[in-house]
Parts: sequence; C-alpha cells; structure tokens
Amino acid sequence: MPNARNNGRLDVPIAMLVFNRPEQTRRVFERVRIAQPRRLLVVADGPRRGRAGEVELCSETREIFRFVDWDCEVLTNFARENMGCRKRVATGLTWVFDNAEEAIILEDDCLPDISFFPFCQELLIRYRDDQRIMAISGDNFQFGKRRTSDSYYFSRYVHVWGWASWRRAWRHYDDEIRFWPELRDGGWLQDVLGNRRAVAWWTRIYQDVHAGKIDTWDYQWQLAIWAQNGLVVLPNQNLVSNIGFTPQATHTDTESPLAQLPTVPLDFPIRHPSCLIRDVNADTNTQENFYSPSLSRRIKRRLCRLAVYG
Repeated sequence: MPNARNNGRLDVPIAMLVFNRPEQTRRVFERVRIAQPRRLLVVADGPRRGRAGEVELCSETREIFRFVDWDCEVLTNFARENMGCRKRVATGLTWVFDNAEEAIILEDDCLPDISFFPFCQELLIRYRDDQRIMAISGDNFQFGKRRTSDSYYFSRYVHVWGWASWRRAWRHYDDEIRFWPELRDGGWLQDVLGNRRAVAWWTRIYQDVHAGKIDTWDYQWQLAIWAQNGLVVLPNQNLVSNIGFTPQATHTDTESPLAQLPTVPLDFPIRHPSCLIRDVNADTNTQENFYSPSLSRRIKRRLCRLAVYG
C-alpha cells in the first residue's frame, strides 16, 4: 500500500485519460488521491458537436482536477474540440511520455485497487532498463487460473485497463501502423501467434485499423509490442475493475464477462518470477477466450465467470 510503503507518496507520475463521465472520473480520482502522486498528468478530449449536454459534462469532468489537495504538480492537456478516442489517447499518451520517463496510466472508467499503485511503481523501477519488458498491467482475465505462486507472469498480450510503461517503450508506438502491410505480406503474424484462427482474427483487426475503420488506439500499442518481440507484466490476480460498461460508453457498451471484475488486493512483498519466460498457457487462454473464441468457448467463458464471481 502506498501509505505503508512509501511514506504516503507515490514517486511515479500518474496520467489520467478523461472525457465526459464525471461520476466515473470522480471515483477513479479518489483512488489517485489515496496514492498521492507527486505528479499528475491529465489528458481530456473535447465535446462532440451536436451532443446535448456534453459541453457541461466535459467541463464538470475537468473541474474535478481543481481539487487536488496534496502537494502535487498537475499538468493538463485539454482538447478544445473532440478528437475521437484514437487520436486523443494516442496524442495524449505521447504528450505524457514527452513529460515523464515513465508513468502509470488510468482511463476514467478504470477503478484500481490501492495495491495497484505500488505494484506498478516497484516493477517500473525493476524493469526500467530491460528492453524486453514493454508494459505493466493491472488486469488479470484468467478467472482464477494460475500456474505459479508468483505475484505476476509474463505475456505477449497487453491489457490497458490500468497499466504503466516507459518512454523508451512508447517511442515504438505508431498510430497509423504504417509498417502493417510489410508485416501482413510477409506472413509475420503466423510467426508471432502460431495459430491460424488467431492470425485470421488479428489480420482482420489490423486491416481495419490501417484503413481507419476502427476509432481506437490500443490495437496499435499491441502491434508495437509484438514488433519489438516485447513482453508485458500481468498480475496473477485482478487489480483493476472496469466500471465503464454502460450504454453511454464508446467501446464498452455491451455485456461482457470482463465488466466490473472484482479486484483482489496484492500481498507484499511482491513475489517475482525466477525466469523471464512467457506463460504460454495463459496466453492461449486469453486468445481463445477473448480475442477469437468459438461459440462453445463463448458459452464456457460465461459459465466460468459465473462459477468464479457469481
């Protein structure tokens, strides 16, 4: 916990990505207030034209950050007009890493357990100069499955509902994925994924991203990590709950087994893996259950969630 482990202060900067949801933003901000980072960077998108009440909602969301009541440097990057999820987050994160060598990133609907903050801080320091590690996430979507008693494992998949990274890793990000045609035509995804169903699924995704048909930023981040043969740290228990599955959400407006997953506080000291090896079983489970599931696996996934979380 931050108060017990770091004299009540978090040395690593926190970046918050917000838009038009003051209620969720306020809940996440209260967790940030407990962590008391020395630096807080806030990225906000602007209101969309023709959306009744959105100017007021965006303004109310931004006002929350006037109530920082601890010793903290606050930097803001507020868009005057709506940029959309893809451009606003991509440019916002580039601004974050222009101003910080490393940062913990939270979107307005990602509610972390308090242990998420010292978890990220310790691992940002531990892997700061290890080029193999590209990101640290607070998400676990394994529904109780684990192979070791360690606090975390290594994955090729990045989950971004509460995560952290370094400037050195983000410099590989390309919003337009201009190198995709070369990777596609060379059959490169088969080398990375080794599974025809997975290759077909991700190829469709990246074709649409490259063509500008998908207004999101995180698929590009995933591809950047794969292109560098990078790994991601994932905790062996879920540390962040997505509270944004509502009809008003941009990308999380449908029922999902990942909606509002319970969090489990992490025990300290952190138990580090003895080997830096990807957990192939966990990654296979992720790909087959969440990215390219068959009908039978979609049914099994729902039953599994009910069994674990009720």
